[in-house]
Amino acid sequence: MDFLFDIGNVIIHVDFIPALKRLIPPGTDDIDTRLHKLLERKDEFEAGRIDSDVYFPWATDILGFTGSQEEFIAAWLDIFEPNLPMWKVIEKLHSEGHRLILFSNINNPHKEYLLGKHQIFQYFTGGIFSYQTGHIKPEFQIYQLAVKQYGLTATSTAYIDDLPKNIAAGQDAGFICHTYRADQHDQFLQWLSSI
Repeated sequence: MDFLFDIGNVIIHVDFIPALKRLIPPGTDDIDTRLHKLLERKDEFEAGRIDSDVYFPWATDILGFTGSQEEFIAAWLDIFEPNLPMWKVIEKLHSEGHRLILFSNINNPHKEYLLGKHQIFQYFTGGIFSYQTGHIKPEFQIYQLAVKQYGLTATSTAYIDDLPKNIAAGQDAGFICHTYRADQHDQFLQWLSSI
């Protein structure tokens, strides 16, 4: 069987807000508005419609950050924690001979950082990364790209994602789907044993 795995909040826990808040100078007004603006435009960045050379300076200005670009990028990368129970599942699925494929809305700095830092990603055949495609989940085109690039048969492809709207699109594509929540990992294991 083939498995499509989202990365954020499935393989790796993600929390942008604390890291980005640390970049905002004390006494700055409208912190929530600034963060909302930055995250709202993140989809464009992750779809590859904005280059990092444009997005990072813009984000720096929005947050009112006055430090170096290197400090900004360090904070941008400091948002991840391993989801170790899922790592055990990935290792087991790989050992059983299943093909594992990453399927993620992600920007290049995050992808390069994660794949370079964590050995768990060695178990994956490859991936569909939004910034390379011009599309983000739940846009149907990115699901079609996954099917075409990896020769997937939808009815024998399991898809795990934490966002219901992405899972709905996966169901429309015919995949066997599960909406993952780390605090309900046992439910995921039950689903996995049933497919």
